[in-house]
Amino acid sequence: MKVTVIGLGKIGLPLAINFARNGATVTGLDQQEDVVRQINSGTEPFPGERDLLFRLKECIANSSLIASTNVEECLSSAEVIVICIPLIVDSDGNPNFENIDRLVNEIGKNMSKGALICFETTLPVGTTRSRFTVDLEAASRFKVGKDFFVVFSPERVLTGRVFEDLQKYPKLVGGVTNECTSKGVEFYTKVLTFDIRSDLSRPNGVWAMRNSESAEFAKVAETTYRDVNIGLANEFAVYASSLNIDIMEVIFASNSQPYSHIHRPGISVGGHCIPVYPKFYTWKNSESQIVTAARARNLDMPFRAVKQIKEEFGDLKELKVGVLGITYRAGVKESAFSGALDLLRYLQNEGVQVFGLDPFYNESEILSFGFLGVANLDELDGVIIHTDHPEFKAIDFESFKNLRFIYDGRRSLTELNDSKILKYLTF
Repeated sequence: MKVTVIGLGKIGLPLAINFARNGATVTGLDQQEDVVRQINSGTEPFPGERDLLFRLKECIANSSLIASTNVEECLSSAEVIVICIPLIVDSDGNPNFENIDRLVNEIGKNMSKGALICFETTLPVGTTRSRFTVDLEAASRFKVGKDFFVVFSPERVLTGRVFEDLQKYPKLVGGVTNECTSKGVEFYTKVLTFDIRSDLSRPNGVWAMRNSESAEFAKVAETTYRDVNIGLANEFAVYASSLNIDIMEVIFASNSQPYSHIHRPGISVGGHCIPVYPKFYTWKNSESQIVTAARARNLDMPFRAVKQIKEEFGDLKELKVGVLGITYRAGVKESAFSGALDLLRYLQNEGVQVFGLDPFYNESEILSFGFLGVANLDELDGVIIHTDHPEFKAIDFESFKNLRFIYDGRRSLTELNDSKILKYLTF
C-alpha cells in the first residue's frame, strides 16, 4: 500500500514511521528541504520524541520510508494521502485556511482515482465535508464516495510520546459517506496496532464514527473539555489564594472521589491544542458561555502573576527577573502560545529587565524571543517558574545572593514556602 503523509513535523513524521513499520510504503511530503534531507539521512529533525531516532533509521535502512518535496509525484502515486499540516490561526485563535486550501486544491488536481484522503489536522466542525470535500471534487472532477474517499481522523497524541499514544487510544474515523468511513477504517486497521485495554466500552482499535462531523467534534470536545477543567482549577486557585487555602490539598482531596477529576491549575496553558481548538468551538457556536469564560480565565493567569508580584513589591521598574521555562510544557521544545511570552510582555511593560532560561534553548534562541540572556543567576532579583522542567528542581534558589522572591507558577517548589530568605509566591 502506497501512503503519502503530508507534513513531517512532530506528529506527521512519527505517524509516517508508524505506518511504514506496519507494512505500508510511505512517502513523506514536506516543503522544507532541510527537513527532507535530514530524514533521508536518518537524522531526526527535532528533539524530544521518544524512540524516534532508531525507528527512523530502521525505516530509512529498509526503504519503507522516504521523504520528498515533489508535490505532484507524491500525490499522484499515493493510494492513501494523510494530511498532518496545522491549520494556521491568528493570535486570537481564529483560523486562516489559506495554506491548507492551497494544499487541498493541489491534492484534487493530482490525486489518482480511488484515493483515500485522510484529514488528521484538527478542524472546526463541518470543515471536512463543507469546505475540503467540495474543493476536492471541484479540482479533481471526481465524485466523493465513488471516485475518491474522504475521512476525518483526529490526532489523539501528545508530542514526546506519539508512538505510545498511537497504541493507547482508539483511532476515530468518520467519513463524508458510509463508504468513505469503511475505507478509512480498513486503512487504519492495517497500519496501526493497539494496546489491550479493559477500561474501554469496546475493544481498543479503530472506531468508526457516524460521519466526519462526529469525528471532528470528538477532537474539539476533548481539548475544550480540558481547557474548561483547567480554567475551573485556575479559578479555584485564585479564590483559594485569597483565603490562604492550599489549592493542591483541595484538589488532591476532591480527586479521591470516584468519577471526580480536577486538573492542576497552572500559570500557562500553551501549545497548539488547548489554547487554539476551543476557539474552533466558539467560532462556530456564538452562544458559548462556559468555554469562552474558561479561555479568558486561562489567558489571564500570566497577567495575574505579574499583578501579584507588583502588589507585593510595588514599583517593579529596573528589577531583574528570570523567567524559568519558555516551552509551554516540560520535556518538549515547543513555544507555541506559551505563557512565558505573555510574562515577558507584561513584565517589560512594568520596566522589568526580563531574563530567560530554558534547557531546550540556547542563548541565541532565547534572545530571539526577546528575553535577555542569563550571565549570572546571582544578579536576579526574582524568578518566575513558568515550566516545570526537572532541571529547575535541582537549583538551590536560596543560595542566590540578590534573589528576593520566587513566583512558582507550577507549584513545583512548594518547600520554598517555608523559606526564611525568599518570598514565595504562587497563584
